[in-house]
Amino acid sequence: MQGSFVWYELMTTDMAAAAKFYGDVAGWQCKDSGMQGMSYSLFNIPGYDMGTAGLMELTAEMRARQIPPNWTGYVAVDDVDAKAGAFAEEGGTVHMAPHDIPGIGRFAVVGDPQGAVICLFKPNMPDGPLPPEPDASTPGTFGWSELMAENGEEAFAFYAKMFGWQKDTAVDMGPLGIYQLFGLGGPAIGGMMTKPADVPMPFWGYYINVEAIDAAVERVKAGGGQVINGPMEVPGSAWIVQCLDPQGAYFALVSMER
Repeated sequence: MQGSFVWYELMTTDMAAAAKFYGDVAGWQCKDSGMQGMSYSLFNIPGYDMGTAGLMELTAEMRARQIPPNWTGYVAVDDVDAKAGAFAEEGGTVHMAPHDIPGIGRFAVVGDPQGAVICLFKPNMPDGPLPPEPDASTPGTFGWSELMAENGEEAFAFYAKMFGWQKDTAVDMGPLGIYQLFGLGGPAIGGMMTKPADVPMPFWGYYINVEAIDAAVERVKAGGGQVINGPMEVPGSAWIVQCLDPQGAYFALVSMER
């Protein structure tokens, strides 16, 4: 499991509006998690009890630090404390020290040496079988994780050391440079590249599977979101579009159908 993206979380300024928007765009249902002491909701695909992503409001402290609405990915690790320490030792930053979520697991918020933020997570595994999960390409699942780095080659070397990621196909993007796919010995799970000069800072972005890209674009626009790039076809005959939700969080969509 180590090195796999296992959870995604939206921090926003308006939970109700975000729940409505992503329900319309991605087909998700949203329900309160029932966690004690905090307002935390779960997005899930209809017909599946296993949550797909989390939703919470930016705290006053986060807003004071001018943290904008954002999506964050959680990567599974065998030891959160040791891996957070490794991030720091290799030039990264521990933004939130490891701590427990009662009944859920242990996590930390870290940044890589170039500043992109990601979460480390070790879940508490329940007794008995896990609830059924949708196939990886089912609409509403997350289909891809993407890093826009200050230096793509250096970023890959760092994450390979941290998570054991391996190089997959390298796509020549012409003037934009090399887009390096990566995986864990099986199919590619994401890609990374040196960011274009007009991208202000390194960041991780996440792609949600949809049934057809053009129809999804119309739902984004109808819900008050903004399309900032695409639709465009990418290697593998997939179509992608990159967007901002109405609160300003960056997200992307991917489909094998136009």
